[in-house]
Amino acid sequence: MANVVVVGAQWGDEGKGKIVDWLSERADVIARFQGGHNAGHTLVIDGKVYKLSLLPSGIVRGGKLSVIGNGVVLDPWHLKEEIAKLQGMGVDITPENLMIAENAPLILPVHGELDRAREQQNTVAKIGTTGRGIGPAYEDKVGRRAIRVADLADRETLEKRVDRLLQHHDTLRRGMGLPEVDRAALIAALEEIAPSVLKYAQPVWKILAEKRKAGKRILFEGAQGALLDIDFGTYPFVTSSNVIAGQAATGTGVGPGAIDFVLGIVKAYTTRVGEGPFTAELHDADGQRLGERGHEFGTVTGRQRRCGWFDAVLVKQTCATSGVSGIAFTKLDVLDGFETLKICVAYDLDGKRLDYLPTAADEQARCKPIYEEMPGWSESTEGARSWNDLPAAAIKYVRRVEELIDCPVAMLSTSPEREDTILVTDPFAD
Repeated sequence: MANVVVVGAQWGDEGKGKIVDWLSERADVIARFQGGHNAGHTLVIDGKVYKLSLLPSGIVRGGKLSVIGNGVVLDPWHLKEEIAKLQGMGVDITPENLMIAENAPLILPVHGELDRAREQQNTVAKIGTTGRGIGPAYEDKVGRRAIRVADLADRETLEKRVDRLLQHHDTLRRGMGLPEVDRAALIAALEEIAPSVLKYAQPVWKILAEKRKAGKRILFEGAQGALLDIDFGTYPFVTSSNVIAGQAATGTGVGPGAIDFVLGIVKAYTTRVGEGPFTAELHDADGQRLGERGHEFGTVTGRQRRCGWFDAVLVKQTCATSGVSGIAFTKLDVLDGFETLKICVAYDLDGKRLDYLPTAADEQARCKPIYEEMPGWSESTEGARSWNDLPAAAIKYVRRVEELIDCPVAMLSTSPEREDTILVTDPFAD
């Protein structure tokens, strides 16, 4: 059976939650493969709103297995809170429908403290971190001093891991004027939270291999967007993990041959939260209108998103780096009523025309947008469920986007409601 990877093809906030929920009805397994609780999904199901930041979107669907892979950094205290919140909304969560990779690294209180202290003391260029410890946790994973889920099961191992971790962190904290970590308190806190995590711990790679062999459909779910990828994003204003589709394999323990279709989620305009370059950003009434109509506030942070016209240069680039098979085009209805629409089709870098985003940060900052204008439409596209429901100008806009990004539209979303979707290509088709 076909397995599908869903990735955000911009800076995140593209509407992945709805699309993953829409697809999860047909999947047997939904697996998160990177990130932490620093990015959120908002799902609207039968008028009920669910806000998720760590758990896979499929958890709100009965009869599905949700998996948190080894590519995710896990805050065990946040996990417990999020599970309790969803259970309070009537969602059934048990070890039968939620599994966590035994080798997933943990986010500890020291990570959040370090994250926030760095951002506060940074006088050079703030990254715009959420302060939730994601970056420091990934640093410890790569530095081979992380505490992983499996370590919670053995006191002796846990103490050794903590000592190695604190050897590094206490040195850092002294240099930043922070008090050293209370070792005993940290170990006690980890032992207290351990049962809430260990009951879900499994060798996820093995479970997924068995599911594939049995012909089950797997939906791989990423967080954030490809332009925040640690390698291919707008570095250093990026997240601390790989976000592109290739991470689905390493972040869950399956081979690259397990991926049959890559669905890139693309918003009909462009938004960004936090710092960093944004060539097509608008600082005028059009930008404000996009933000207001699109309700552009972060699910996790509540921060207002920066808004701009659709940037075809960036999306074409992310479609290439993620090997996108087709895109899910979202929030088309936000463009309703604009007399004229603009699409960024290239960049002007000191008089030179570029069809890609340069790697050097100073060059990214100097890029100016080159726009192509298209007529807008006055009719409403909200709730459209077929091409016949769309104005001709809206269809022309979608077709032009396909041409510019060199990738077809597989799905078109016209409202937050999951049924307001036009299906062009079925990602799960064999």
